[in-house]
Amino acid sequence: MENRQQWGSRYGFIMAAVGSAVGLGNIWRFPAVAYENGGGAFFLPYLFALLTAGIPILIMEFTIGHKYRGSAPLSLFRINKKAEWLGWWQVLISFVICTYYAVIVAWAIKYTIFSFGTQWGSDPGKFLFGKVLKLSDKPGEIGSLVPGVVIPLLFVWAVTLFVLYRGVSKGIEKLNKIFLPTLVVMFMIIVVRAVTLDGATEGLNAFFKPNWDMIFNGKVWIAAYGQIFFSLSIGFAIMLTYSSYLPKKSDISNNAFITAFANSGFELLAGIGVFAALGFMAKQQGVPIDEVVSSGIGLAFVVFPSIINEFPGMNGLFGVLFFLSLVFAGMTSLISIVETFVAGVQEKFNVSRTKAVLTGGLVATVISLLFATNGGLYLLDVVDYFINNFGVVLAGLVEVLLIAWFFKELNGLQSHTNEVSDIRIGSWWKVCISFVTPLVLGYMMFDNIRQNVKQNYESYPTSLILYAGLFVVAATIVIAILLSIKGWNSSEKTSEKKEVA
Repeated sequence: MENRQQWGSRYGFIMAAVGSAVGLGNIWRFPAVAYENGGGAFFLPYLFALLTAGIPILIMEFTIGHKYRGSAPLSLFRINKKAEWLGWWQVLISFVICTYYAVIVAWAIKYTIFSFGTQWGSDPGKFLFGKVLKLSDKPGEIGSLVPGVVIPLLFVWAVTLFVLYRGVSKGIEKLNKIFLPTLVVMFMIIVVRAVTLDGATEGLNAFFKPNWDMIFNGKVWIAAYGQIFFSLSIGFAIMLTYSSYLPKKSDISNNAFITAFANSGFELLAGIGVFAALGFMAKQQGVPIDEVVSSGIGLAFVVFPSIINEFPGMNGLFGVLFFLSLVFAGMTSLISIVETFVAGVQEKFNVSRTKAVLTGGLVATVISLLFATNGGLYLLDVVDYFINNFGVVLAGLVEVLLIAWFFKELNGLQSHTNEVSDIRIGSWWKVCISFVTPLVLGYMMFDNIRQNVKQNYESYPTSLILYAGLFVVAATIVIAILLSIKGWNSSEKTSEKKEVA
């Protein structure tokens, strides 16, 4: 539509795109993945994956959004009417992710407050699972709401929906212009302090020391592609939606390279900070570094509080900086995730942005309360695992197959990109999208299925796996197909040729 919202500046768009990519996974997933897959040697497959999958898919999604100028469902509908369901599937994957992602941000807010006086005490694990989450004994038991989690969760949603209500340039862009530079400054302070600690050198040696033997292990290369895929926010409608708000004269390929390398730069910074701190912890406890390496929720809310406890002086300040970094990284990503379905609902049902934000936000808030119950952590773990490994990966695979092979869109997308970009893309881009990415994602799907047929994820009860895992993934596909059956309003159809001309 001609009155479509736009970013106020190129800098604003890049801040928003990088803000979406830089999330919790950069801080708590990448360092451990790199360490477990060859240390310094991992950076070779990581860089290869970035250049052959991450940046090519980012360019493809930026181009689709920019050329067809719509939300994911509308843009894919304009490519081919049979592709609309894929757009809705990606939007619904984002919807599921936002319902539990907001809860983790709420935990980070609580821990920012707990950092004053290191309120988690000498046993951070017991404090997290017992006092904060009030975790039920058996996985699968939902239990009752935990007020201590519900209150910050409602605050997270209030801020998120207010920013989205303000719109693209006045809301999302403004927040990212403040949050992202602040996040980088805070994390730089953490890194500078961490590398000066006793034992930091041993931690950094463990992180960077290359184990070249692992280069020949296929699992290392798959881990590299997986990290790139999950980290760059590709495959679930975010980058496609964000790029649809770009002005018509925008350098697409350059924006993609800047976004990708900025994201990777922050991952490297996070790795340095985390492993310097882990080296300090290992030295304090007199144990090898591999005994303290962790990732995910355990690293953030158990290991790091333990590290902070050992800090010489002003440990509360270090805690505030670390958990506030998680809040800022989480918020910029959460807002981008929620924007995908706000845009989709707004265009499909021809409603105002305010109605789309309130309706989608209210439903997401209610569902997210399930993760603020006694059994919320188990539920979150299963939903996160299945929606990423069987939702995001499969949706990404279907996306590249449809665009490259079924609808044969690559030549048109390449021409569009090259018309507006300084960095021209050639045959390497088409080879990566047509062959490299489908092969890697296809193998990842095969390996995921093989592992889950062999045994239940984390040995959880089959009932929990079925309703929180497989049912959720299947529901996103079914609802996506149902949404695609409803026709678009006439104004969207009539603007189709005008927009893509």
